[in-house]
Amino acid sequence: MTDKRPVSLPISRQGQSSYHVARQAALEAGKILRRRFGLHNATRVKGRRNLVTEADLLSEKTILKIITAAFPDHGIMSEEAGNRREGSEYTWIIDPLDGTNNFHYGIPLFCVNIALARRDDVLLGVTFDPMRNEFYRAVRGKGAYLNNKKIAVADVADLNDAAVGVDLGYDAQRSDDLLGTAIRLWPKIHCMRLIGSSSLGLAYVAGGRMSLYFHRSLYPWDSASGLLLVREAGGEVTNYRGRAATIHDREIIAANPRLGREFRNWLKRK
Repeated sequence: MTDKRPVSLPISRQGQSSYHVARQAALEAGKILRRRFGLHNATRVKGRRNLVTEADLLSEKTILKIITAAFPDHGIMSEEAGNRREGSEYTWIIDPLDGTNNFHYGIPLFCVNIALARRDDVLLGVTFDPMRNEFYRAVRGKGAYLNNKKIAVADVADLNDAAVGVDLGYDAQRSDDLLGTAIRLWPKIHCMRLIGSSSLGLAYVAGGRMSLYFHRSLYPWDSASGLLLVREAGGEVTNYRGRAATIHDREIIAANPRLGREFRNWLKRK
């Protein structure tokens, strides 16, 4: 069982709340991504199907500048910049552009992802889709919101009625296995969507757009905000063994508790 007790968030050296700092960083980074969407962005390859664009780096630079000015003693875990000040009590977990392939090919499904964790316990998460101006946010114990509206996971009890989201990641073997699972699952569900952004997939579960989302090759910056969003929206995020997922789990299943249990039971039988 995950801890849902409300928390007191650290205050910046300028006297701002952690949420205010996260919001400012996400919105400023989102402006950069929106301005650069559809333009030529210098790109380099990190691995097969794994790109980093100039927009990734500019977004990350903006986020890091805002957060480090506010919390110079906090740790940083960021997809492009790596880890800084390891061993700090608080760590900011950052994906400056989740959905880089979508962004690169002109598909407007991507977001900025920022979370604050105390050790491995996620206290705050924001996921911002700049193309739709959709700002998902959650503070532990205080619910999940899309812009100013409280959100909740979908009340879907049966896989036959479920809209299922899935993404592949960059690990070839895990992706092959996941595709096999998706093929076998397809006849048993209402519909399936490959989103191209795990952070949006988790946010969509929190907001009730997706009934269930699963992935087999995640990193902390992909999942940290979404773990909290889904849980604060009344759902659960587990690993494939049914235990509450942490930021270190590569494999996750997000849904309302009943549907998540049905899916895990189906996985055992397949």
